[in-house]
Amino acid sequence: MSHAGVILGISDLEVEQVHRDREIKVYARPTKRPACIHCHHDRVRIKATRQRVLKHTRQGNQVLTLYLKAPKYHCPQCNRYFCHRFQGVLPRFRASEAFRLEVFEAHDGGVTQRKLSRTHGISPATVERWYQSQCRLRQSEMSNRPCPRVLGIDEHFFTRRRGYATSFVDLKNHKLYDVALGRSEPSLRRYLTGLSGRDQVQVVVMDLSETYRSIARRYFPQATIVADRFHVIRLVNQHFLNAWKDHDAEGRRNRGLLSLMRRHAWRLSDEQRANLARYLEDYPVLQAMYEAKQRLNRYLLLKTLNAKKAKQMLPGFLELLDQLSASPLKRLARTLESWLEPIVAMWRFSKSNGITEGFHNKMEMMSRRAYGFRNFENYRLRVLTHCGWNEIINRV
Repeated sequence: MSHAGVILGISDLEVEQVHRDREIKVYARPTKRPACIHCHHDRVRIKATRQRVLKHTRQGNQVLTLYLKAPKYHCPQCNRYFCHRFQGVLPRFRASEAFRLEVFEAHDGGVTQRKLSRTHGISPATVERWYQSQCRLRQSEMSNRPCPRVLGIDEHFFTRRRGYATSFVDLKNHKLYDVALGRSEPSLRRYLTGLSGRDQVQVVVMDLSETYRSIARRYFPQATIVADRFHVIRLVNQHFLNAWKDHDAEGRRNRGLLSLMRRHAWRLSDEQRANLARYLEDYPVLQAMYEAKQRLNRYLLLKTLNAKKAKQMLPGFLELLDQLSASPLKRLARTLESWLEPIVAMWRFSKSNGITEGFHNKMEMMSRRAYGFRNFENYRLRVLTHCGWNEIINRV
C-alpha cells in the first residue's frame, strides 16, 4: 500500500516519478476510479486523460510541483461526463488549497509579497489575491454571528478625510466583533439597524460619551450600560489636576509632585507619603480635594459586588458627591451624578474596555504597516482578519 497520498495530503494518489532539481517535480496518478458525481453509478470508463500542474507546499527550501494525471470519465448510466476531482484541489486552480493557505499564513505573519514571490514562485499580485480571498471567506463565515452578550463600544481614528470609526468588541470572548465607519448616531444608524440579535445584548461597556450612551439606549434596549473604569478614574484625575493648577500653578509643573499626586495613596511609600503631606500643609483646600479624590477612587475601584453590598456603598458615594458639589470640583460632581447608574453598574461587573483599547493599538500598528488605508472596507477586512478570529486556519 502506497503512503504517497497520506504524505502529500491528497488521498488515493500513487507516485510514479520524482525529479529533484531547482524544484521538486512529482508525477502521480489516482489509484482508483470514483463513482459518478451525477448519479453515483460506480462503473465509469475513462474517456480521456489530461495533465494538471499544481503547486503544492514546500519541502525544505524547494517548491513541490505536482504533475497529476486527471482522467475524464464517462458514465454509461446517465451518459454524462466529469473530470477527476482530487481532495484539497479546487477545479481549474493551479495550486492546491494547502499551498494557498501556506502563502496566506506566511503573508499574514509578516512576510512581504516580494519575498513570497521569490520563495514560492508566484507573483506579488497572486499573493494579494489569495490573501484577500481567504479573508473574504473567513468574513463570510463570521457574517451571520449574533451580537455578543457583553459588548464593548469605543472609537478610534481612521483617516483625516474619513474621520473616526467605532469598534464593537466581544468582551467575553476577547474578540473584535466588527468595525463601522463613523461615531455619531446618524452615521451608524444603518449599521446598527441591521445588527442581528441586538436585543440579546445584556451589558454594554463604554467611556463617558453621551453619543454612545444614547446609541446604547436606543439600539440595545435590554442592555445595562456600564462605565469604563479607566476613563472614569482618568476623568477624576484630570479635574483634580486642573483644580490644582488654579491653586498652585508652580507646584503643578513640578514633575515629582505631579507623580505623587497622580498615584493612589495606598501605593505610596512612607517617605513619599511624608513628602506629600509636607507640601499639602501649606494648601488646606488642595489637601481636602486630594483626600476627597482618594476616597472617590476607592469607590470607583470597587467591582464584583452583589446587589446588597452595592446598595450599602451607595449612600457614602452620594454623600461624597454632595461634598464635591460645594468644592472646586463641582463640575466633576455634576458629571458623575449624570453617569450615576453606569458607575454603580460598574461595581457589579469586572469587564472593562481594556480589551478594546488593546485592539486599537493593534489596529494602529496595522495601519502604520500598510502606510495608511484609503478604502475603509479593505481596512475593515484586515482588522477582522487579525482581531476577529484566531488567525490560523485548520487544514481539514
